[in-house]
Order: sequence, then structure tokens, then C-alpha cells
Amino acid sequence: MATPGEAHMDRPLCLIENHLDGRLVLGEEALAVLQRIRQPVVMVAIVGPYRTGKSYLMNRLAGQRKGFSLGSTVQDITKGIWMWCRPHPHRSDHTLVLLDTEGLGDVEKGNTQNDAWIFALAILLSSTLVYNSMGTIDQDALEKLHYVSELTQKIRVTSSRDPSQEDEDASEFVCFFPDFIWAVRDFMLDLEINGRLVSEDGYLEHALKLRKGDTEQIRRCNLPRLCIRKFFPSRKCFTFDRPAGRKKLRRLEELEEEDLEEEFLESVARFCDHVWETSKRKTVPGGQAVTGAMLANLAKAYVGAINSGEVPCLENAFLALAEIENAAAVREALSRYEEEMQRRVELPTGTVEELLWTHAECEREAARAFMARAFGGNIKKFQVELTHELNRKKEEFLQRNEAVSFDRCMAALENLSQDLESGVRAGRFSVPGGYQQFLEEQRQMVEKYRLLPDKGVQADKALEGFLKSKETEANSILLADMALSEKEKEVEAQRVQTEAAQRQQELLEQELARKKQLAEDQERSYEEQIRLLREKVEEETERMKEETERIVQLKLQEQKKLLEEGFCQKAKAMEDEIQKLKENDNSVFAIFMSTLEKALSYLKILAEQEKQSYMVENMAKMANASAAASAPKLPKGAGPTKK
Repeated sequence: MATPGEAHMDRPLCLIENHLDGRLVLGEEALAVLQRIRQPVVMVAIVGPYRTGKSYLMNRLAGQRKGFSLGSTVQDITKGIWMWCRPHPHRSDHTLVLLDTEGLGDVEKGNTQNDAWIFALAILLSSTLVYNSMGTIDQDALEKLHYVSELTQKIRVTSSRDPSQEDEDASEFVCFFPDFIWAVRDFMLDLEINGRLVSEDGYLEHALKLRKGDTEQIRRCNLPRLCIRKFFPSRKCFTFDRPAGRKKLRRLEELEEEDLEEEFLESVARFCDHVWETSKRKTVPGGQAVTGAMLANLAKAYVGAINSGEVPCLENAFLALAEIENAAAVREALSRYEEEMQRRVELPTGTVEELLWTHAECEREAARAFMARAFGGNIKKFQVELTHELNRKKEEFLQRNEAVSFDRCMAALENLSQDLESGVRAGRFSVPGGYQQFLEEQRQMVEKYRLLPDKGVQADKALEGFLKSKETEANSILLADMALSEKEKEVEAQRVQTEAAQRQQELLEQELARKKQLAEDQERSYEEQIRLLREKVEEETERMKEETERIVQLKLQEQKKLLEEGFCQKAKAMEDEIQKLKENDNSVFAIFMSTLEKALSYLKILAEQEKQSYMVENMAKMANASAAASAPKLPKGAGPTKK
């Protein structure tokens, strides 16, 4: 059973349908499957001439004998690009996505441009590209791979390049291109060169050696070799014997393993193990893992560009993807915050600190969820949006906490004051000495109220509001009490006024303390957001540096081979590519750090604004409290006795 975020399929689906008029149409069912995959994906695509057994290898990678259609005639069976999502055999937290493409050079198609787009899409969508061919790696096989020499016309790295200008440098592409595997089927030769045994990889490298000379024929001969060496510095080769006799091949997917040649099965096992063990997960610049949902959006962007007559642009596709993913990251983080707050908080809380502490814990989880999914240079914009939304939700919880507490306290006060209210209505206190009796019963009621548990943060404010609502009744009882002289009534009125002012002052101090707590919590929040953003940018920058260094090392090996083969000028060009890779890496690092500094500055400004707002509000409330305390008012009817 698939766990949440997985979407494993029991059969392949058409991801990109190839129409007769040349249009490419995305399969809605396949896209829906991808949209459900929240795990990182390892993308393995296979391309090559038609009727060369590509589908069989993909079925074996899927761990199945049947799945992708094999066919047994000269007609190509697979049309467009078909997809099969399977559990990754060695990484339970990843999904293996296999892409089987229609055969290149199908005589029934008659449209070589369509082949070129299928080839380009396989490269754009995969993290490992398998090129499948028959026989040997000779000049004919290399010429059939002419699509590789057209890649700079079919794919753009940046949007700034004018399509009319010369092709982009290969160094721009290698950071985005997949690892390359050449699978040679029905290989009947000995792996021997000049009397010496060589490995399969050695056989490939020998086939990719450049021919010396500067004639047009030699340049054409070297072009596919040079392109493979430049675009795919990480490459490997596997050779496969014929799996069985010709008659048996017609029903290959029905054959048991004992019906197949042992050498063929050994090669298939080595091939599958290599792909499962070494194929990297698909990533975007900065090293962020691509999920199935992200891959679906990339496929939409690439196919949309092709159908509109444009060349797919990696920069535009990644920017659009970052917008989609970062907006989704904000929604996911807010949902996580709300779920955790609902689970952990029981309103009303005893103190504001208790609610703010829980908020801080849930905010951290939300921020971690956002940072785990968000990526790219526009992350600041979405982090600020998340910060504002979390602040708004925090205020909502604070208000709900106060409302629940206030309602609970008022209900308790109404219940506790029923006897007192009955006495007032019955006139029990309208007798000499009744005022003191009223005060005593009210004091007892207040004492019982204070002993009640779980009243929440509005306990004192609710009590003050209740007592204030009873001032008219208390004043009437005071004025009607014949046991008190006018002077005593005046003194009592002053006492009541003083106590009311003291309670108001206590409430003001509580409110100011609350505002201070909120300001400190906001400052904490901004400091944590700054720390998380810094860690995110540094993490992405480090991953980019590691990937660049990996490619540089592969390029250095390639440069060494060129020097050994005597191609000094091409080795110098390779050195320039390496230098450009390093410069691009430094440029990206500078952009990332600039983005970080801008984001940090903005968050610091927000924190300072919050602090200033607190200080201004604090000073205003203190001034109002001071003015109120210096001008006390007596209850109505309790003024000095007229002479």
C-alpha cells in the first residue's frame, strides 16, 4: 500500500502524447498521478532508434516482465512519452519514475523535428538518460545520435539570450543535464582494442575519441562525439548479448529467465543495479529535490513552450516552478501551524505566556515546513508573506483566547452573583446597615470567583467590568443607608473611587506587560526567521558549490583526455568552460547572498517597527493613566455635604 505522498502505478500511462500534426499533448491521468507524489523523484528516461528493445529494459527497471509495450514487428509501438511510477527498490523515501519514449527515426513519422523534441524533453525531465542502440558504437550509431548536436537549438538555459545569437556555451548546460548511459544491445564483439581487453566504459571512451584533421568530413564526424563529451561529462556504457533466438524474441515478455541467455541476464542485472544505486534524484538549481508534483509543472512548462513555437527555457521554467512551489509552501506551512495549534492549545490558557510559548513552537514547525519546500531567489517574498499570515493567525488565537476567557468569567460571575442580585431586588439591603451587608456579600462572592480554576487571561478584566456594572446599585444602597452620616458616605465614595482607580491601574499594567510580551515574541520570531533564511540560503549555496565542483572534476578529466589525444586547442576551450563554470558559481553565490542580505534587512526593519509601535503605545497609555489618576471622579450623589 502506498503511503501518503506516494502514487505508485500498476501500469504505465501516457505522459506526453505525440499527435500526427506535430502537437504534443499532456496526458491528464498521468499528470494527476504525478501531482499526488510528494516524494523526491528519481527520473530515468530511455531514448534511441525504434525497435531496439528500449521498453524491455524499462520493464526490468520497474521490476516487472510486462508493462511498457514491447511489440514484435518493424512498427514502433511506443508513441510519445510513457510514464511508470514505481517504489524505488533501494530508497523508500523516493519514487522511481521511468519514461519510455517512442523510437527515433521511425519511417512512418516523417518528421525529424518531432524526434528532436522528444529527445530534448527526455533530457529536460530526467536525472539519468539511457541511450539504447543496436550492434556497436560506430560512426553510424553516432550519426543517429545527431540530436545531441542540436540541443543548444532546442533548449535555452537563460531567457536573456537572443535566439538569433550563437548557441549557448556547453558549460551553461551541464549543470542541468542528466547522467548518460549508453546501452548497446545485441553486442557480439569482444571488448578488445589493439589486442588489449577494455571495460565497457573504456569501449565507449574509445568510440568517442576525436578524429584528427580539419576537413568538413572530419568536423562532421567529430561533432556528435564532441557534443556527448561536452554535454555529458558523467557517462557509462553497458553491453548486452542477444537475449534469445529470433523466434523467442517475438514473445520476449512472456519468456521465463531460464529461456534467456545467461550473459544477457547478467548484463541486465548489472544495468539495473547501477541505475538503482547511482541515479540521482531530480533537482533544480540550489539542489532542491523535485517531487512528482513539481515534475508535472515542469512538463507543462516545457510542452507549452514547444507547442507555442518557442524553445523551452530552463530559467523561465524554474522561476515559474518556484512561484508555484513557494506559494504552496506558504499554504502548507499555515495549514501545519493551524493543525498544531488546534491540537496543542486548549482555550482559555492560564496566561498569555502559555499561549505565546505554544505559538512559538507551532511557528517553528510551520517555518521548517516552509523552508523544506521553498526554493529559489524569490523565497524572501514568500517568507515575508508567511510571517504576516502567522502574525495574523497569532492575533486571532490571542483574541479567541481572550473571548473564551471573558465569556467563561462573565458566566461564572453571573452565576455567583445570583443571591446578591436576589437580595437587591428583594430590598434586603435597603435597611440601616444594609450597605455594609451588601459589601460583605459582594466580597464573599468575589473571593469565591477568585478561587475558581481555569478562568483564563481575562479574569481580572471581567471582574472589573462586572463590578463597574454594579456601581449604580452599590451607590444607591450607600446613599439610602440611614446608618451612615453624610461624611461617612463621602469617605466611602472616595474609597470606592480609589479602589476602582487602583484596579484600573493594575489592568493597565497587565495590558502593558502583555504588549511587552507580544513585542518580545515578535522580536524572537523575526530573529528565528532571519536564522532560518540564512541557513536555507547557505544550504542551497553549498549544494550548488558541491554540484559545480563535481562537474568541474569531470570536466578536468575530459580536458586531460583531450590533451592525451593531442587536441590542445579543444583542451584550452575546455579550460575556458571550466573557468566559466566557476565564474557562474561565484555569480550565483553573489546573487544568493544579495538576496539574503535584502531579506535580512527587511525582516530587521519589521522587527524595529514592531518595537517602536510598542514603545509609542506604551507611552500613550502611561500618559492616559497618569491623567486619569490625577483627576478622580466621585460617584453620582456622593459629593460633599452642603452646608
